[in-house]
Amino acid sequence: MLRAWQQECSELVLSKFETANHFLCLACPGAGKSIMAANVAEHLFRQGKIDYVVCFSPSRSVAESLKGTFEKIVGRRINGRIGSVGVSLTYQSLLYSGDQLLDDLSSNKVLVVFDEIHHCSGDNVTSFNSWGAQLVDKIQHLATFTLSLTGTPWRTDMLPISFAQYADPEGNIICDYVYGLTQAVRDGVCRKPNIVILDVDQASTTDGGKNQYFYSINELIKETNISYQDIITNNKAILEVLKRAVEKLAELRCSIVNSGGLVVASSISHAQQIKQILEVEYEQTVSIVTYQHDDALDRIQAFRQDNTQWIVSIAMISEGTDIPRLQVCCHLSDVTTELYFRQILGRILRVTDRSNNQAWLYTMAESNLVGFSERLNLDVPDCYVKSCQDSIDGLLLEPLSTFSEEKLIEPVASEINPILESSILDELSNFNLRGDVISLERFKERIISSFEFCCL
Repeated sequence: MLRAWQQECSELVLSKFETANHFLCLACPGAGKSIMAANVAEHLFRQGKIDYVVCFSPSRSVAESLKGTFEKIVGRRINGRIGSVGVSLTYQSLLYSGDQLLDDLSSNKVLVVFDEIHHCSGDNVTSFNSWGAQLVDKIQHLATFTLSLTGTPWRTDMLPISFAQYADPEGNIICDYVYGLTQAVRDGVCRKPNIVILDVDQASTTDGGKNQYFYSINELIKETNISYQDIITNNKAILEVLKRAVEKLAELRCSIVNSGGLVVASSISHAQQIKQILEVEYEQTVSIVTYQHDDALDRIQAFRQDNTQWIVSIAMISEGTDIPRLQVCCHLSDVTTELYFRQILGRILRVTDRSNNQAWLYTMAESNLVGFSERLNLDVPDCYVKSCQDSIDGLLLEPLSTFSEEKLIEPVASEINPILESSILDELSNFNLRGDVISLERFKERIISSFEFCCL
């Protein structure tokens, strides 16, 4: 049975497809966009308006999840093989899919579903990137219908997403349908997010025998050469974040025994460092998944179904991956963009039929992350509003590879041997690559809850 918003949006899509062939839906992460899209496809198949569906998504794990959702609702195979009625692909596959896909689009009645469409940008030839150019040039005019889905309808590089319309003088993004987090929390469709920000009352750094003292992480980063990467790889900082997250997960598991936690790391070595701390210091069960694992999808699927307490990842579970038992998340990535922050938060917002539907995200008091946490009630923050007359020059700041498991680049900044003993890790993590000694003391926390009406 569809949720109210899914039913309403499906009807609007089908209605618009009577006179037009493009539809853009903004619905917050965890609301159930793929189910809505599959329902639209099922209706179009039944009405004889399409005979094939092609789904594009940013990663293999999401593509596999979409395939399962569409097959369940449509009732037929969506595997691209003989006898199937569709296929689920990654955006990367456009680079080598060849002429066969274009022939299929031009000779059949096809619905194309773009999941997380913000990975593609371009409203004219001057603002294409490689992904948007492929989509707009080769698909827009060939598909019978296109249904674009996003939970974050902006890009931090400020390029417009494909098919988005820009209407009013202020440049507000106009979607065909909007279902934001505030309404989703109010309706009980998504969990109410609680953000725990960790800061320090005392921090110091020693460079060449000279001591400097600071009273917040933000001040330390602003006034010195210390980077946020140095903070999140500091052993004491990791211990403090994980301690609180482990305690919260233990509390949640008292009522829901298989509640799980996610830690998003900045590199493979960082992920190994976090895994060791969880296992040795806090006696937790931990799975780890990175782009270097050939069985990454199997690891994610195993965690989805088992009772392991934590899964540590870099960018494998940041967007679109559905693991409903996740309720606690630690954002320890050095990617501090709003798009990525909301994508990570979305992994713990999916409501289940269990009684305890809390969601807790833990992170450090980096200034950008604090600001993002304070404005979660805005579906499209004002700083991303863009006029269609704006001219955008320059290269992309966030290529798709940053957020998918394919062709990720391992950062060099935090190369720590994963088999080092905890005591040695503790010593090494007090230093950055420039040799500065970093000391973080007297940790404090601030809880940000943007949707207090849900507690009434």
